[in-house]
Amino acid sequence: MKKENVIMFPAGEQQMGWGRSIMEKGRGWLSSRRLVQLVLAKKWTIMLVGLGFLLGRAVILESLMPFAAAYFAVVYFLRKDAFAWTAVSLVAGSWFAVTPAPLWIGMELAVLFLLFKGLEAYEKAELGTAPILVFISTLLVQLFGLFIGDTMSWYGFMMVVVEAALSFVLTLVFIQAIPVLTMAKKTASLKNEEIICLMILLASVMTGAVGWQIYGLSVEHIMSRFLLLLFALAGGAPLGACVGVVAGLILSLADFNAVVQMSLLAFAGLLAGLLREGGKAAVAFGMLLGTSILAIYVGSGSDVMTSTWESVTAAVLLMLTPKIMIRTIARYVPGTNEHAKSQHEYAKRVRDVTAERVSQYSEVFRQLSKSFGQLNNTAGAVKQEEELNHFMQAVSARSCADCHRNKACWEGKYFQTYQMMKDMISAVDEDRIPTHNMPRTWASHCVRPAQVLGIIEQEYELYKNDMHWKKQIFDSRQLVADQLSGVSQVMEDLAHEIKREGQTLHLQEEQIREALEGLGLSIQEIEVINLEEGNVEIELYHHFARGYDECRKIIAPLLSDILGEHVAVKSERPAEKNGEPTLVVFGSAKEFEVETGIAGAAKGGDLLSGDSFSMLELGNGKFAVAISDGMGNGERARQESSAALSILQQLLKSGMDEKLAIKSVNSILLLRSPDEVFATIDLAMIDLYTARTTFMKIGSTPSFIKRGNEVIPVTANNLPVGILQDIEFDLISMPLQPGDTIVMMSDGIYDAPGHAVNKEMWMKRIIQELKTDEPQEMADALLETVVRYHEGDIKDDMTVLVAKIDKHLPEWASFRWPGINRLERPRTVS
Repeated sequence: MKKENVIMFPAGEQQMGWGRSIMEKGRGWLSSRRLVQLVLAKKWTIMLVGLGFLLGRAVILESLMPFAAAYFAVVYFLRKDAFAWTAVSLVAGSWFAVTPAPLWIGMELAVLFLLFKGLEAYEKAELGTAPILVFISTLLVQLFGLFIGDTMSWYGFMMVVVEAALSFVLTLVFIQAIPVLTMAKKTASLKNEEIICLMILLASVMTGAVGWQIYGLSVEHIMSRFLLLLFALAGGAPLGACVGVVAGLILSLADFNAVVQMSLLAFAGLLAGLLREGGKAAVAFGMLLGTSILAIYVGSGSDVMTSTWESVTAAVLLMLTPKIMIRTIARYVPGTNEHAKSQHEYAKRVRDVTAERVSQYSEVFRQLSKSFGQLNNTAGAVKQEEELNHFMQAVSARSCADCHRNKACWEGKYFQTYQMMKDMISAVDEDRIPTHNMPRTWASHCVRPAQVLGIIEQEYELYKNDMHWKKQIFDSRQLVADQLSGVSQVMEDLAHEIKREGQTLHLQEEQIREALEGLGLSIQEIEVINLEEGNVEIELYHHFARGYDECRKIIAPLLSDILGEHVAVKSERPAEKNGEPTLVVFGSAKEFEVETGIAGAAKGGDLLSGDSFSMLELGNGKFAVAISDGMGNGERARQESSAALSILQQLLKSGMDEKLAIKSVNSILLLRSPDEVFATIDLAMIDLYTARTTFMKIGSTPSFIKRGNEVIPVTANNLPVGILQDIEFDLISMPLQPGDTIVMMSDGIYDAPGHAVNKEMWMKRIIQELKTDEPQEMADALLETVVRYHEGDIKDDMTVLVAKIDKHLPEWASFRWPGINRLERPRTVS
């Protein structure tokens, strides 16, 4: 046992040592991980403090230090958590400047801080006041230094004013640049002013590195060229040249010996940006070529070598830069592919969110519709027997409560009493009250049947009134349920439409642009909304001069050829101001077109007819013509017919189903007035792509289709809207042919020959004998025939509507342009 203990003791001690070392390593790993997390959490604060050190060290025009106060003021308002450390870094940086001035920088920051605190006491401290406060603090401190100095001169005073003015301008610049640098500005793109301000900030930071050298290479030159490469690769030649100009200008202000850097960097940025498509290596080669050419031209051999090595170092830094950093910069630069992609991604996200939200609202309306429908089903499920029982209880409470035979009737002879009550109620309901000839069974069973019958009559009026209002509530709920269901369906269709437009069509847009430019037409912008066959939609912006109509004569025929279907100009919105482009919308041309004619007369030659009509394009490739005849004549009939048509028109235009739209109109007419008012509806919906026509007839007269010498009647037997809650109607759908003419009329035209004549045969003969095919002439001729038939007496409101369907002929034929290929449509657009 002792041996074992002696042997195992050191082994256990060794294991404990290993455990301690593992625990120490674990603690070290955790501490390093926490350090990394802390650095990542405070990365923007660390960056702001580091920039503050370089800006505190920056000097321009040999003696001016306008950066510190401006930077401190902006950080104070935008990042309150970092302003104290920023102030320390600014003062520390000024200590290591070429001409150290930590006292004056500290005084400027102190005066500025006191001014901020003073304004905060009165709640007036805002970011907009920062530039003027920076100007005041810099001016006061520098004037104080000038007054206590050995010499005073106008030149010194002027330099003080210049420094204060530069601080004012730099504050405005930093207000724009710091949110961009710290990515606090969550915009999809940057304005040109914001990009310039960011460049000025970065160039100002580089001036803080003036005088630093690594192996004889200037740090500020390496930083400026790396910055140039970064922006040239992200934004191309314009941005590269712009960065070169700004960086070179500010570096030349910091070091008069570096004046040549402005032209050198601008030329190098231009060459680097021009080679952007070649990637990092091509951009680096362009910058190296640009700097070498100008260095050879203006410098000595040693300068050329130094410049070359500085460019090579910047190129190496570019090669080590992650691509994600370059893509992030490019996303914010307008005109780049990355920016366009981010814009489309943002639009797609917005579109998806919108579609999802619309779908959610659609589901809400659908559930509400089901809820109202369930209420109605529950209300409808209440048996008539229960209603009758409530009614009988009310009668018995009044007639039998004080009767001495109450128990004998309702307990001993319950079923006989119940049956007698039902017979009495049936007699009152059928309006056959047997007061003088009362059945013997009633008199033998009840001691006062006449009194009970009188009470039943009184209660029955209340019962009927109660049932009427219950039916009104039921009908109102049903209308709400139907409307909510229709709204749900419309919103669901809208969500599908939003999702359907989810695919970007860059290739098709570029192909169309190249085709138009090949014809010598320069357009500003083109956007393909939809390329679905039969539903093409393309928006184009141009600056063409008026008078030549290039869009209808050239662009539409060219689009027709490359798309393989007729495309026409749908709308054109001219520029509101000089210099703005004109917007032209191209869309699929309809395969068919409808020409209409209308004629009508009021009863007795009055001005106001009870008939209404409507002819409109619904916007989804359908054309609707409709006639409504209100009950009676005059203003009231006109109100009912026009209300029916206007409501129906709006529901159909919103995309609601035809049957649901008719039911909604019927319910609204039922609920809008307690009087017995109704209106007929005669509707024909023509598909302009297929010519298939759907007829919907609610209590209306027959319509007729004239096809050459043949006349085809279209009839339906049902009641007008506004009479019954549950109306039944059929949709009659049939394909029409080019040249077919639809003739629709009110009963004043159809009933003209009277009851002794077969009206349908008579009307077919009249239509057959018409000598014209023009819709308006046909309508006038039919009305004139009916009026002459009655020798000028207009016995009822008369309206006749004629619609002729013809094949659409484009105004300009498509043409084939050599070298232009057919456009490839996307197979899925969702």
